[in-house]
Amino acid sequence: MKKYPILVLWAFFAVFSVHAQNSVLWYLQPSEKWEDALPIGNGRLGAMIFGIPGKERIQLNEDSMWPGGPDDWGLAEGTPADLAQIREYLISGDHSSADSLLVLKFSRKDVTRSHQTMGDLWLDFNWDNVTDYKRSLDLNTAIAHTEFKSGGYSVAQEVFASAPDQAILIKLQTTHPDGFRGLIRMDRPTDQNHPTAETKALNDNLLEMKGMVSQRGGQIDSKPAPILNGVKFRVLLLAQNQDGEIRAVPEGLRVDGAKEIHVKLVAETSFYHSDFEKKAEATLDEIAFASWGQLRQSHETEYSPWFDRMSLLLGAPTSDEISTDQRIKNAKTGHTDLRLEKLLFDFGRYLLISCSRPGTNPANLQGLWNQHISAPWNADYHLNINLQMNYWPAEVTNLSELHMPLFDFTDQLIENGKKPASQNFDMSGAMLPHTTDLWKIPFLQARTAFWGSWIGAGAWLARHYWEHYLYTQDQEFLKKRALPAFKEIAQFYSDWLIVDPRDGSLVSAPSTSPENQFIDEKGAKAASTMGAAMDQQLIADIFNIYLQSIELVGSRSELSDKIQSQLAQLRPGVQLGSDGRILEWDREYEEPEKGHRHMSHLYAFHPGDAITRDGTPDHFAAVKKTLDYRLANGGAGTGWSRAWLINFSARLMDGEMAHEHIQKLLATGLYTNLFDAHPPFQIDGNFGYTAGVAEMLLQSHEEGVIRVLPALPKAWQSGNVKGLKARGGFTLDFSWESGQVNKVKIYSEKGESVVLFADGSEIDLQLKAGESIEMEF
Repeated sequence: MKKYPILVLWAFFAVFSVHAQNSVLWYLQPSEKWEDALPIGNGRLGAMIFGIPGKERIQLNEDSMWPGGPDDWGLAEGTPADLAQIREYLISGDHSSADSLLVLKFSRKDVTRSHQTMGDLWLDFNWDNVTDYKRSLDLNTAIAHTEFKSGGYSVAQEVFASAPDQAILIKLQTTHPDGFRGLIRMDRPTDQNHPTAETKALNDNLLEMKGMVSQRGGQIDSKPAPILNGVKFRVLLLAQNQDGEIRAVPEGLRVDGAKEIHVKLVAETSFYHSDFEKKAEATLDEIAFASWGQLRQSHETEYSPWFDRMSLLLGAPTSDEISTDQRIKNAKTGHTDLRLEKLLFDFGRYLLISCSRPGTNPANLQGLWNQHISAPWNADYHLNINLQMNYWPAEVTNLSELHMPLFDFTDQLIENGKKPASQNFDMSGAMLPHTTDLWKIPFLQARTAFWGSWIGAGAWLARHYWEHYLYTQDQEFLKKRALPAFKEIAQFYSDWLIVDPRDGSLVSAPSTSPENQFIDEKGAKAASTMGAAMDQQLIADIFNIYLQSIELVGSRSELSDKIQSQLAQLRPGVQLGSDGRILEWDREYEEPEKGHRHMSHLYAFHPGDAITRDGTPDHFAAVKKTLDYRLANGGAGTGWSRAWLINFSARLMDGEMAHEHIQKLLATGLYTNLFDAHPPFQIDGNFGYTAGVAEMLLQSHEEGVIRVLPALPKAWQSGNVKGLKARGGFTLDFSWESGQVNKVKIYSEKGESVVLFADGSEIDLQLKAGESIEMEF
């Protein structure tokens, strides 16, 4: 029998308060490798805490540690005539020649220029007979602890990365009668056996490490290209003691007998400050005389409001008696662990808070945490899903401001992207590449057409501006920040489109589907075609977003009129094959890798919103067939690919399918510290998982509609959520028992109408700005 909710109206002008059980990663043994260590970060500065008694390693990171500079390399050599030749090849069906010329003329091929580690802090102390060991990371406070006993005496270490004080702060305490005895030192890995930093003691309490980032193994155009210049940096470490002795020695700072030490570490770079050396001194001076209590309070006061904006509880509250690594081991045997699922969700939010703050660089492939001089895939910015997935949780999990580094970065990338649009293609607007780095290089890079010769990045990044507007309803942001970006991106695609002589429709050409290939009519593997599904979907998306934005701000133009006309002629990006699946390319080609990890041709379904169950039921059914086929042929790897499947499954409103992929991710896709094991580590899987869980709990991508628990699996019989966001400027709290919603509170920031679907009820709501309604079912 259908239940009718009881409604209570509240005037509400603040975000809901949140109370939930703590989320803590904890272990009974030290880290054996980097992927066991625990991450901390303040957006710009980060560290990995190993927790090793007597040989503690704290690996240091800073988000601007890059070699080279913005003017190192020019564009590829391609010309409009080369583009015309590629298009002629495609029209004639010569895909292989199109691929070859595309790479030859428009790609700078393999590039090695990597984000790099800032180095390591080592705490070498003499501890023996170690017992009662435990290390942990409290996500509610962003503080890492290590504690143990040596000879029966307690030893404790507390570490956090403070955003207000721009420092990594460490407190060391012991009751051992001999105190801490040993060495505090810093170093940085060499670059092909060449020193990269110099470390020395400036006085008995102050250690300095400074240097410049280089990349002697650098390459461009798949050829060696040593990079001998880069960002300069200075790290200062102040070690303060109340008792015992600390003195300068050639190796670092020698400690003898101190029972409590406060370590204050700051770092500044030439990327952020021209006078970075003085800036480092000034930053340290500001905290030099601050007490530990003051530093910790300042940190928690700043951090907690970010994390506490929302909470999730799955199942009944339980005590945390199982270590995190044991929970992962249990998941590998098929054990369902709701606390681990909740912990991983919270960890995704924690990581975003820790590696993306207003004024910093955006989260890269490894977020912020990287121990290498030459990292996997350069720890750079891949724009064919990875960078975007990093920010999927930002709006929905109530961290909207953390989206800003992505917009700052994209704004500059758009400016640089005007150069290839104009010089290589003789077109207006901005072309954004498949991959870029700190310096916002705007050219394509890959030695094969299928790997990195894709031009859809601009439209996908544009959707993030649009999502920020949809969630916040911030008209000022739309008009002054988003619309200029939309215009440049849409302008390029407007000029890029050509008429396909086969049917008279407008298509993208050359067009690829990220990192995938097809078998053409001649039996050859190929990547380039006329109007691959993803490009067509993305271009339709940015055209629609641009036109909607123009209407909202009331400023139609010749460009908007042209795009309106082109949109009507644009070949649909969603076309069904003979077996009912959505085609990935312009024709029903044979697929050499039927279980490919990318599912790019489903962009219109997620993260786009063009395919919905009620609006396009045939296409909605085709999505399920497409995914089933991919999975039946071994599709979905670990990491981001599995995380995307959680999101797809949630959009399909299939809670069991989504939870099945959660179980597989827990069993196959995690390191012991909960980092996403692609492998190697890529942080996008962490962020994609958190977004996927949110998508299971709440959906608002259909215009004027919010669905509560649209993809609830049987395993989540009870739970509650506080502070989850929905498009339209809404914030929701809700709870459920026995798989049924029992309470929903919805708050409207701006005052909007919405249709709420919850527990079989369809409720039309019209709230004023600052009002909320609470419903009991």
